[in-house]
Amino acid sequence: MLLAALDEGGREIVEIVERDDGLIMAGRYLSAGHYLAPYRKWPSHQRRALRLARGRVLDVGAGAGRVALHLQQKGHEVVAIDCSPGAVEVCRRRGVRDARVLRVEDADTTLGRFDTVVMYGNNLGLLASRAKGRRLLRRLHGITTERGRILGEILDPYPDAAPIHLAYHRRNRERGRMSGQVRIRIRYRDLATPWFDYLSSRGPSSRSSSRARAGALPARSRRRDRCTWPSSRRWRAGTPSDRVRRPS
Repeated sequence: MLLAALDEGGREIVEIVERDDGLIMAGRYLSAGHYLAPYRKWPSHQRRALRLARGRVLDVGAGAGRVALHLQQKGHEVVAIDCSPGAVEVCRRRGVRDARVLRVEDADTTLGRFDTVVMYGNNLGLLASRAKGRRLLRRLHGITTERGRILGEILDPYPDAAPIHLAYHRRNRERGRMSGQVRIRIRYRDLATPWFDYLSSRGPSSRSSSRARAGALPARSRRRDRCTWPSSRRWRAGTPSDRVRRPS
């Protein structure tokens, strides 16, 4: 999809999200105003949170490379990773110096160590579940420096409190899954990803809307053997008034 958006001048490309309960959602996610947008056109909460980036940076789920490109221009050494070969090709064509086809689950110390991990595009959702989230946070702990931090973004799990979404999350809780945990796949033309779990989260002050928020979290705990889910109090940037609606 990103290759199509780049090759066709940034025109809107419709992606299809299919949920495991049969719900189909379509989104114009890949317009020039989204993945290909220059920094000045990013939502304010993303710009503000990115000011907290420091040192060597790992850009997780880099997409078209907008975060990596901006931080490169600011003088940071950036490694951009994405599981999509097409996304990595777009990153390289747009000027990202170090872009690699790699899942965040496979990131290790062969990449070196990082002072900042960026998980924009709601990529904190890659934590996926309680078990996988703990494993992934331990992995990030292992590749960050003592001053490491995560700049991430996540969606509210209750978009507009529609009954179909409330019922889905209720069934999740009844099955012992996290309320914001969804199982989806992405489709484009005759292509489809494998099914995967994705996590969204609501803070205590959230309102019922499909909104994203961004902020900073410490990537390392005081105890090396302990990785815990952060509370909403740990977010350093992004408030309810700053959240923006998910593109539709």
